Amino acid sequence: MVQQTDNNNYLTSLKAKKFSLYVFLVVSFMLFAAWSSGFIVYSAGGEDKGLKTLLPNTFIYSTISIVLSSFCMHLAYGSAKIGNVVKQRLWLGLTILLGCLFFFLQYSAWMELARNGVMFINNNASQSFIYVFVWAHQAHILAGIIVLLNAFFKANNGNPLIKNRFRMELATIFWHFLDILWIYIYVFLLLNQ
Repeated sequence: MVQQTDNNNYLTSLKAKKFSLYVFLVVSFMLFAAWSSGFIVYSAGGEDKGLKTLLPNTFIYSTISIVLSSFCMHLAYGSAKIGNVVKQRLWLGLTILLGCLFFFLQYSAWMELARNGVMFINNNASQSFIYVFVWAHQAHILAGIIVLLNAFFKANNGNPLIKNRFRMELATIFWHFLDILWIYIYVFLLLNQ
């Protein structure tokens, strides 16, 4: 009877963690939606407003890297579901490397923007929005990499399969969200350049 109570408490704890993740994702989405709205309102304020610049090509490469990382994350989660820790860690490692590549490519894009005269603080706030979107997303990417590293190092340390699978499920949901969020940001900026 005690074992069943412990299992019920554990399952309730897992549901609470998943709910908390969903709340965080909704809040993050709403934050980016608010910034998008602010950008649209500001850009519509006159002819001298708007991006008035081309986005760096580096954004294309970073988009490819994060899409590939999402594919690797999907394979890592599939491996975790069947209990294949070796493949799970392999695909997680690739996901982490691609996430770090994305982070580096985004930094390179910032440098390219700065070389082209698009600064964070300038007379055209529309251009500043590029940095707001990218920096906020980068903060999420950094958090995502930490989550992935946690899942990588805890994959084979004697935890029950259900804990490993659940940890991977949350990491997968978060990482796919980051992928979708970047695609939204990139397409939004492309359409408004």
